[in-house]
Amino acid sequence: MTLSEELTWRGFINQTTFANSTDLDNEPRTFYLGVDPSALSMHIGNLATVMLVRHLAGAGYTPIVLVGGATGMIGDPKEDEERDLKTLEEIEKNKAGIARQYRQLLDGQKFELVDNYDWFKDIGYLNFLRDVGKHFSMTQLLDREFIKARIGEGSSGISYAEFSYSLIQGYDFLHLFREHGATLQIGGSDQWGNMLSGAQMIKKLEGADAHVLTVPLVLDKKTGKKFGKSEGNAIWLDPEMTSPYKFYQFWLNCDDETSEDLIKIYTFMDREAVESLIARHRENPGARELQRTLASAVTDIVHGEERRKAIEKVNEVLFGSGDIAELSDEETAMLAKEIPTVSIGKTIIEALAQSGVASSNGEARRLIANGAVSMNGHKCTEDVTIDTRSLVKKGKNTFLLVS
Repeated sequence: MTLSEELTWRGFINQTTFANSTDLDNEPRTFYLGVDPSALSMHIGNLATVMLVRHLAGAGYTPIVLVGGATGMIGDPKEDEERDLKTLEEIEKNKAGIARQYRQLLDGQKFELVDNYDWFKDIGYLNFLRDVGKHFSMTQLLDREFIKARIGEGSSGISYAEFSYSLIQGYDFLHLFREHGATLQIGGSDQWGNMLSGAQMIKKLEGADAHVLTVPLVLDKKTGKKFGKSEGNAIWLDPEMTSPYKFYQFWLNCDDETSEDLIKIYTFMDREAVESLIARHRENPGARELQRTLASAVTDIVHGEERRKAIEKVNEVLFGSGDIAELSDEETAMLAKEIPTVSIGKTIIEALAQSGVASSNGEARRLIANGAVSMNGHKCTEDVTIDTRSLVKKGKNTFLLVS
């Protein structure tokens, strides 16, 4: 496939200023992707755009990845309220975290990492108004959907700082065009209006054509909302913010329709392999081969193959025929972060009650009497002291680690 065919099939192309997506098949461009340091980590929505970076770089395009130290000081406007300003210390810490993730995810790719604070810190306010603000139409800015949502009847309003965000992002594109020859910006579809500002500025001030390309937002099809920090349901790439185990489980638990879309965006499997996988899954959806392949591939990209294998080993102990005695100390520690844990030396009843798996000793006794408790795969018929690392199970899906 050509590059445009590949990106279209994978679902990367949403909005674009190109007259035709086949323009992507012409001479490779220098392009950029920006992320504001509004959090310590990127999330899976950002990851989708980083995957697009990988595809473009593989086709000979030159990537620039931007950490928005300047834009992060203001915050991208939300649809319903003002953002809380981050402290300078938070911004510095977040910048470092995002830069580290860029380097990990683009390992092996040639790219340039920039920070827009480096060129904004020396621009005077009057100079910015004269050189940049003069070339923006208030009419165009007021026509942006996110601005309309904030200034309409009954809305919360918008500060001048957040209103100016689009000008700042637009200037980023102009600066990168002038200094690095960037003629393409990519980003999520919620950035469409801001991205257009840069292309328009390049046209007005430089008389040159520059383009933007947005990736569809990754949506929770159950709620229709995007997975992101503003929605409170972000799946983070940082292992301290979303554990690798929960990260893996997110992909494993995706519904069939969503998984068929995500396998194309978040893996590098070719079309033949993906279509064969989807066909097998449709024949036997209960095996969840599609979700397991997706979870494995994305976890490898973000957390590495070794950690992914450890997660799958823990999953086999919880939901398959795996033996907890075979888990390493590191794998046991991973499991301990995900389920209630008590120390060795307690009886089954004490373990159930003290962990909260049972509400009391009395309930724990009733659960055992009713055959609802097992330990290491065997039904518990009496209360005994647990003197080795064990997995206690209540019902089908409630677990307790004794370690």
